Amino acid sequence: MVKELITKIQKTNAPIVVGLDPMLSYIPAGLKEKAFAEFGETLEGAAEAVWQFNKAIVDAVYDLIPAVKPQIAMYEQFGIPGLIVFKRTVDYCKEKGLVVIGDIKRGDIGSTSEAYAVGHLGRVSVGSQSYYPFDEDFITVNPYFGSDGVNPFAKVCKEENKGLFLLVKTSNPSSGEFQDRLIDGRPLYEIVAQKVVEWGADCMDGDYSNIGAVVGATYPEMGKTLRKLMPKSFILVPGYGAQGGKAADLVHYFNADGLGAIVNSSRGIIAAYKQEVYQRFGEANFADASRQAVIDMREDIASALAGK
Repeated sequence: MVKELITKIQKTNAPIVVGLDPMLSYIPAGLKEKAFAEFGETLEGAAEAVWQFNKAIVDAVYDLIPAVKPQIAMYEQFGIPGLIVFKRTVDYCKEKGLVVIGDIKRGDIGSTSEAYAVGHLGRVSVGSQSYYPFDEDFITVNPYFGSDGVNPFAKVCKEENKGLFLLVKTSNPSSGEFQDRLIDGRPLYEIVAQKVVEWGADCMDGDYSNIGAVVGATYPEMGKTLRKLMPKSFILVPGYGAQGGKAADLVHYFNADGLGAIVNSSRGIIAAYKQEVYQRFGEANFADASRQAVIDMREDIASALAGK
């Protein structure tokens, strides 16, 4: 699967993933009013507004990017109607030729991990039939349980040619409370990175592994170290833009071949119309603002990499 991701990155010249993390506050009033008129101010109405918002943004940007990353919590908050829209979004993005990274951050052991893996990456058996329930291409996984938690996900990845991004150094301010703690003189995130390499060695897809890592854009020096520790692991980089990560800080997340990383922007793109720089588009043209934000992000990253 990482081969397919690389092909799409090279085709678009955009190592970018758009985070489809819709909050009702991001959705223009007109879309919400239309959805509420049809379904009322209900969970169904909220889910319909999210679906129309997602669809408009995907239609506006799918030709510019290789991948999207829907964050499942933003859909779960609306219950079953929200989960239905999560699945509709996954399917629609795949129809548009996009790689889908399900940002689900699951992690458990034994049969529970197996069930998460089957539900999001693999096939579930129902009598004599089998089905792909959510069918993302990659998912994010919390490796806190160790090999017992990761191996069931890795097994499904090998069976289905799917991928994982394991949390190594996250972009949030308090991540250091655990992730930076020294174990035998080394930060915990480096030890997790070493395990990513070990798990990934058995899931190679060409030059890179289908098992990658999440490393936040807000910690560039740590990202530089982790790039060296995980040369064959793709790095999913959250934290660009709205969380303070800058393109100039991201160059060390990439390998010498110009590959190895994909940078996420969520509200910086999907809610771009709310930013002063894109206000000229207006609320009615929110999707056009998102498209311009993608173009600007692509140019920003390309410029930084050119000067690397």
